[in-house]
Amino acid sequence: MATTSQPLRHKMTCKKIFWAVFPHACFILSLVIYAFLGALMFSHIEGNREVTLSQDYRTFLQNLTYLARKLSDNVTENEKMFKNDIHELFNKADPVWFISPEDRWNFFGALFFCCTVFTTVGYGNTYPVTRTGKYLCMLYALFGIPLMFLVLTDMGDILATVLSKSYNEFRKVQSKIQASKLCCGSPCSKRNELKSRAQSKPVINEPLTITELLRSQSGMKRRPVKYRNVELFEMLIARENENTQPARNKSMDRWSSCPELARGKEVSRVIENFDKIGKELEKLDVPIVLMVLVIFVYISCAAAILPKWERNMDFQEAFYFCFITLTTIGFGDTKLEHPKFFLFFSLYIMIGMEIVFIAFKLGQDRLIVLYKKVISFCAEKKMPSKKIYPK
Repeated sequence: MATTSQPLRHKMTCKKIFWAVFPHACFILSLVIYAFLGALMFSHIEGNREVTLSQDYRTFLQNLTYLARKLSDNVTENEKMFKNDIHELFNKADPVWFISPEDRWNFFGALFFCCTVFTTVGYGNTYPVTRTGKYLCMLYALFGIPLMFLVLTDMGDILATVLSKSYNEFRKVQSKIQASKLCCGSPCSKRNELKSRAQSKPVINEPLTITELLRSQSGMKRRPVKYRNVELFEMLIARENENTQPARNKSMDRWSSCPELARGKEVSRVIENFDKIGKELEKLDVPIVLMVLVIFVYISCAAAILPKWERNMDFQEAFYFCFITLTTIGFGDTKLEHPKFFLFFSLYIMIGMEIVFIAFKLGQDRLIVLYKKVISFCAEKKMPSKKIYPK
């Protein structure tokens, strides 16, 4: 019998794990599919666009040729004037003139652009040029940004659970170490004995009448009246709770014998998982200093790795780039030369954005508490003091 129930039990455990992971996997998979579809769409639209020489581009080339001819052989005399003219000329130039659409809007480049859109980073060095691409970009962001925030909230719950449990376990270990230092010998044993007595409560499995209850507790007559009444009251409460509990439907527990009921239970569990999104993040209570330390270490690890393939970055520049990216500011002043490597780096970006999102949520909660204290303090100051008049 044990040999037949063990595979069934293993199968049921696998099903529970599957239905528990299913909502989270759906969100992540839908975001990946959405990014790939957007990359195919934008690479086709922007990568195959016709490059036409506009009148502004021709004017730019004429002015550039004029400045090159104007420069005399004595470079030192006209060097400052030439630098000012060339700087003003290139400020008016459009960066699209110097970029080949096929090179910028290949599949990986378009995928990089899609990631910057729904993560709201928006570096600014890659953007759609055609009118169709601009309209589709607005539509793509309209659905992609809420999907991204949903993934961030869902995975933020997982990180919040891990962080809170780790922090609580650390506090438990710390309290045990402190208790072992303060506690010695007999006081601890007496305290544990008192706790065990306090935790022991009378439980009645079968409903009894008051007469039977009084007869069964004949040994309590030796105790004082006060304690006897308390124990009787607790027993009556336990019996009342036992009677008011709804009868458990044992037929519902046999999910293996009724696949329809099993399917309904699994669906209800999935719906409950969807309903619990964001709840763990609201219950998170971790010191903000610890979150700032986690963010600093997280960014420092990436800042040490990123210069390995981005040669134009050092540690400080990479640290600045990661911070601007994780906070979704995205100035675009620091550009990446290898977007393919950035795509492998995208998992780091998503997890980092969730950590920053958790830190912002904790900071928001702390600010709300601070505002409440300030408002209550100001209200107490403005309240008129009660004057006591003599009778």
